[in-house]
Parts: sequence; C-alpha cells; structure tokens
Amino acid sequence: MFTLSERKHCYINMTNRILGLLWYRVKKYLGCFLKAFLYVIYFLTVFTDVVYALAGSPGGDGGAEPQGIGALASSFLPLILIFVIFYFLLIRPQSRKAKEHKQMLENLKKGDKIITTGGIYGIIEDFDANTITLKVGIKDDVRIKVGRSYIAGIRSGE
Repeated sequence: MFTLSERKHCYINMTNRILGLLWYRVKKYLGCFLKAFLYVIYFLTVFTDVVYALAGSPGGDGGAEPQGIGALASSFLPLILIFVIFYFLLIRPQSRKAKEHKQMLENLKKGDKIITTGGIYGIIEDFDANTITLKVGIKDDVRIKVGRSYIAGIRSGE
C-alpha cells in the first residue's frame, strides 16, 4: 500500500507527463487559446498539490487521508474550477454573441446593406419568415434569395 506522499508524487509525475504530451500537440497543431487553457489546468493541478502539502496531516494521525465531505470537496474542486473557467471563457461569450445575432436578424428591414456568411454583399429588398431577397451587384435586376440565418451582419460605412 502506498502512502499519501507516494501517491501524490505518482499523481504529479503522471499529470506532468500527460500535460507534456498535450503541450507538444498543442504547440504543434493548435492556437493560443488551448495553450492558455493548458496553463490554467497546469496551474490548478500544481495549486491543489501545494494546498495538500501545506495542509499537513488531518488530526495529526501521521498521514491519514481526509475523510468525509472534506475529501469529496477537495477532490471535486479542480473540476468545478475548470467548469467555471470554461463557462466564463467559452459558454457565456458564445451565448451572448448568439443572442446579439438573433436580435440583429429580428431588426432587419428593407434597404439594409448586409453581408452574408458566404461573403455576398447586398441590399435587402424583401423578406419573409425564413428567407431574404437581396439586390446584388450594380444592376438592379440581379436578385438572390438567402436563408435568414445566413446573414452575417449589417454593413456600415458604405
């Protein structure tokens, strides 16, 4: 049976190996956001190990593991912190952006200059619940229908 300090040492080594492999992949293939996320995960794992090291043995009984609700809370704390970070960095901004896009689609009117997600510039001529008819190009006789959800935004300054 391993002691608490041996298990912590094994946990730290395993965590460092896994994070090292992930760091290599992220550095090779992905961007800055995932690097920052790995920094946060690494900080959380190191921080929890420091907290365990500073806490000492509970009750002074020579290295016994904490039991009860304290052990449960301390084991789920990193997961909870990661979820909170994900919420504030990914979920909340994405839902805010989706809400703004939905509001922009509801406020469209005839004559608005828009751009589609495919990169087509046009002026709204007519619309119904699901489609929008755009005047495209220099001549007024070129019209296309696009789905309402394919409108990327309203052009300004042109």
